[in-house]
Amino acid sequence: MTADIKITADPASNTSCKFTVDRPVYPDSSFYFASKERASGSPLAERLFEIPTVRSALISHDRVVVDKSGREEWPVTGRQIGAAIRAHLATGLPAVSEELRASIPPPDVIRKRVQEVLDTRINPSVAAHGGRVALIGVQGNTIFIQMGGGCQGCGQANVTLKQGVEVEIHAAVPEVGDILDTTDHAAGRNPYYQPSGK
Repeated sequence: MTADIKITADPASNTSCKFTVDRPVYPDSSFYFASKERASGSPLAERLFEIPTVRSALISHDRVVVDKSGREEWPVTGRQIGAAIRAHLATGLPAVSEELRASIPPPDVIRKRVQEVLDTRINPSVAAHGGRVALIGVQGNTIFIQMGGGCQGCGQANVTLKQGVEVEIHAAVPEVGDILDTTDHAAGRNPYYQPSGK
């Protein structure tokens, strides 16, 4: 019964919201969809992009992170997204097509491409504020980063990550799925930092 599926919505901003499902939607895997065209052939992604305001989606194990456009509030769009996730789970189909999964480059190729983005686009920008972002590791198409210098412990670190680092990396290396921040921000020099939990 799809009514038994519990989904928790956690808006990070007016344009981004994380939906956590009480069961895997894409077990132990992640894939980022930057457009409706990219979603073609992937059942859950196709359902999400049928919602007019959906701009991008990250499908990851038991989470779906959606960016939207327009002024519609999350409770309205969120119900549509919840319905799409439930309808997809009822089909038993995979969330992402095998063809797309097979198109993901090896981790060493992803590492090289992400490092180039960090070196040429991201670090020159955050260096102006005394910060830096390091690539710690790659597992499959999941990357692990660490923020240092002025970024560690900064109250705006989450904004830098979500609206800057993630956007740049996904734009340049669309095969990257999850981007996980391993930084211990509480150990930074800024005593006023409070982790956002998003």
